[in-house]
Amino acid sequence: MSPGSRARAAQCPHGPRIPSAVREATTPSLRSAQQPVTAELPLPVHVLDQVVPQGDRRPRTRLAGWRFLIRCGDRAIAAADTMLTPDGWAFSHFFEGPYLTSTELALQQAETLPGDYQPRLLSVPELYMLTLWLRGDREADPAKGKPAPPTCSYRSLPHPRASPPTDRTGSPTCCR
Repeated sequence: MSPGSRARAAQCPHGPRIPSAVREATTPSLRSAQQPVTAELPLPVHVLDQVVPQGDRRPRTRLAGWRFLIRCGDRAIAAADTMLTPDGWAFSHFFEGPYLTSTELALQQAETLPGDYQPRLLSVPELYMLTLWLRGDREADPAKGKPAPPTCSYRSLPHPRASPPTDRTGSPTCCR
């Protein structure tokens, strides 16, 4: 991602102001916030349906909503999801937990990659997984697109945080 690409990564229908729904949120951090809160980093949330092709049904994605980090001062204290209603996009629920720090960490790591990406979230219900999807075209319509097939598939690793096997030069051996 290039500098500032997170800010322009998605043209979400929401503005930066937090609606009154935040004041009614049930998350402890939002209820106890002593400073004004802002909704930042709108990430489109896509759902990947039909992971394994069956007959003529192929994997497909659909825009399910948007997810924001809610900041109070200089730190993220919650996240907010939206859903499409007859009146347009509206905040549907607020939550806390490890998503906040893992998302910030993943985005920081993505910023070190060469190239310019549009960050999105990809939910894979069949695998009970949410992942950061880095779309190669940062100008693409955030509501459209599908993940490209992987160019490298990692074999079974002994631990989820383990590194892929490498040769003497440090190149992943699975990507040959």
